[in-house]
Amino acid sequence: MKKSVFFAAVLTAALLICHNASAQTDIQTFYDFGRKHCTTTIEGFYGDKWGNTFFFVDYDYNAKNSDGVNQGVSGSYCEIERCLNFWQNTALAPLSAHVEYKGGVNFGYQNFLFGADWFLHNKDFTNTFNFKLLYQTFNNGATSDLPLQFTFVWGMQNLFGLQGLTFKGFLDLWGQNVTNFSEADPLDSSTIKNDKFVMITEPQLWYNVGRHFGVENLHIGTEIEISLNFAGYHGLHVRPCLGTKWIF
Repeated sequence: MKKSVFFAAVLTAALLICHNASAQTDIQTFYDFGRKHCTTTIEGFYGDKWGNTFFFVDYDYNAKNSDGVNQGVSGSYCEIERCLNFWQNTALAPLSAHVEYKGGVNFGYQNFLFGADWFLHNKDFTNTFNFKLLYQTFNNGATSDLPLQFTFVWGMQNLFGLQGLTFKGFLDLWGQNVTNFSEADPLDSSTIKNDKFVMITEPQLWYNVGRHFGVENLHIGTEIEISLNFAGYHGLHVRPCLGTKWIF
C-alpha cells in the first residue's frame, strides 16, 4: 500500500470507508517490482457513533549492508485519520469533519491536515466513494504555494458480479514545492526540476482466494502505484506490486 518512508508522501485515506461499516484490521505484504523490495502494511478502520477512524503503518524492507544484502526494515511511515460526524441521522450525514496526521521514521517531514469529507454509497454499501478537501500544514523546510490536498477514495466489492473480487484505491493531489530529479540517478544534478504539485494513486485489485478452501481471511491481489513528481522523481512513474492480505 501507500508505500514506504522513502517513497510515500501519503498513503492516505480509508480504503473501506463507510460510516456504518464494522471494525476491520488487516495486514498486507507487497513486493514492489519497481523498487525491488517488500513492504508490510498494517491498517485498521473502526466506525462509531461519532464518526470513524482509519490508520495504517508501513514497514519497508530495504536496509542493505555494504554487500547489497537486505538486512531488514529500513524505516516506517504512518497515517492516522479521524472523521467526525455528530449528525449521522440528518440530511448532512454524508459530510464529516476530517483531521489527519502523517509522518514516520526516516521521513523528511510530518504534516497535519484539516478539512472535510463527503461520502457517497449505493444502497447496500458495496460501492463507496469519498471526496476529501484538506488544508495541509508543512514543516522541516517543506513549503507550498497552494497548501491544499484533494483526495478521492473508492471501494467496489464483488466487481463484475464476481463474489470475492474487490477494486479499491485512492488518489491524492496536493500542492508542494518539491525538487525532483528527471532521471532515476539522484547523483546527476543536471536533471534537477522544481515542481509545484504532487500526485499519487494506488488502485488495488483483491480476490478472496481463501473462500474456496475455508480460509475467508486470505486475499491475493495487485497494486499499481502511479505517481507524478513524487518521492524525488520528476514526471510520471508506474510501479506494479503483487501481494497478499489477511483480514482479522
